[in-house]
Amino acid sequence: MKHKFSGTGVAIITPFRKDGSIDFNALIKLVKYLLKGKIDYFVVLGTTGESVTLNKDEKQAVINIIKEEVKNKIPIVIGIGGNNTQEVVNNIKSQDFDGIAGLLSVSPYYNKPSQKGLYRHYKDVATACPVDVILYNVPGRTGGNISAETVIKLANDVENIVAVKEASANFEQIMEIIKSKPEDFAVISGDDALTLPLLAIGMSGVISVTANAYPLQMSDIVSNTLKGNMKKAREAHYNLINFTNCIFSEGNPAGIKAALQIKGLIENNLRLPLTKVSKSTYNKLENIMKEIK
Repeated sequence: MKHKFSGTGVAIITPFRKDGSIDFNALIKLVKYLLKGKIDYFVVLGTTGESVTLNKDEKQAVINIIKEEVKNKIPIVIGIGGNNTQEVVNNIKSQDFDGIAGLLSVSPYYNKPSQKGLYRHYKDVATACPVDVILYNVPGRTGGNISAETVIKLANDVENIVAVKEASANFEQIMEIIKSKPEDFAVISGDDALTLPLLAIGMSGVISVTANAYPLQMSDIVSNTLKGNMKKAREAHYNLINFTNCIFSEGNPAGIKAALQIKGLIENNLRLPLTKVSKSTYNKLENIMKEIK
């Protein structure tokens, strides 16, 4: 059976106007573009969506717009996380989950909890959550790692913890999770540039930044790899690899927002403390994008 979070998920950006307000017209335009690009599900209010700079009302407005445009055609996952377990639980309890298929919750950052603390944090989060939960392991941002042992224990012990987004780039750890996980537990790539090899060792899909600009091309990598069409998968991978490396060269989502402006989908604006990519990177992106098929 295909897992509801297999295939290509897109970690959607939040477009801003020059004055810093959310550009809802651009958001609608982007959602329509992505739906035409045949992605499998949306991930809203994650790192790429600059969620930490949005207030509660803005977050709900973004969710409402996307729900209205998606019309239940594909699943929507929302991000709620933090390093204060009780606050995360309270935020989940106050959230309207109507039309929401899943929760992506980043591991607690800064205070560096033990593996026991991570286990208890996620167990409390999942217990409070009325929908399926995706763990999010991204040590480069959080300063801590969810071990394979902890992921597997949570997958076995907590019914609605159904997947992990793995962005550690630690192949040994990832293979241990894939080898030992329950059959119906999904392991999802959080590294666009490594998606092909990660799928080849048993991952079930990707939550992609690149797909904001190139949903069809990213989906080609995923679908062909999962079907075992490795020649086509490699062609699709190398078609995008320079672009993917470039958009992350000065941080995310600065790179992808520059690319989306080049494609005429949004204005290239971010909220502080994030800033636009340099002119040289912008020019490099323009040249790379001319070569993408």
